[in-house]
Amino acid sequence: MAENTDTPVRAAWARQDPLLTAYYDAEWGMPVFDDDGVFERLSLEAFQSGLSWLTVLRKRVAFREAFDGFSIEQVSRYSDGDVTRLLADARIIRNERKIIATIANARAALRLREEDGIGLAEFVWSFRPERSPVPARDADVPTLSSESTALARALKRRGFAFVGPTTVYALMTAIGIVDAHVATSHRRGCSELWSPDGTWAGADLPFQAPVTAPRIPG
Repeated sequence: MAENTDTPVRAAWARQDPLLTAYYDAEWGMPVFDDDGVFERLSLEAFQSGLSWLTVLRKRVAFREAFDGFSIEQVSRYSDGDVTRLLADARIIRNERKIIATIANARAALRLREEDGIGLAEFVWSFRPERSPVPARDADVPTLSSESTALARALKRRGFAFVGPTTVYALMTAIGIVDAHVATSHRRGCSELWSPDGTWAGADLPFQAPVTAPRIPG
């Protein structure tokens, strides 16, 4: 793992709670390549909208139990009865619009696979930028990009909801599509996909299409 192991330098948000610190040190920015894993992150980012990420993390285990481990196939089959069940589950964030959007997104992910022949993970990763940002301080970390804007537009056209450019950029930073750690962070380059200077490290992605494949038109 190519990371700075000197005195840890963390983002300000990662110092606010031990749960956030653990998430930052072990998970944030690490690659997620499986469809269900990307679906979970996309869903949680949507539920986080308007709230804090700490609130979502504290409920993450309950979310996984309530949404069948965020299995795309299982969630896509949810009925009105499941919506009622989820709205009654005090352990999760009971927002009807977000719950319905999560179910709709599972169905959209299935259509993407069946009609376009591409999984959600591969689709999202196809919007990887040529370079990753190299923020010097927290204030320099972007909240969106041209790629996240294009991906958000492409997802919406395919029936996904709660996928604005900011939410999508948060997803991209969370699963390693960009490295948003500040330049001095001990986690900079932790994914081994990006070099500390923001250039691609040349790693192959576990998809049929090569890394240099053109993006799917949005």
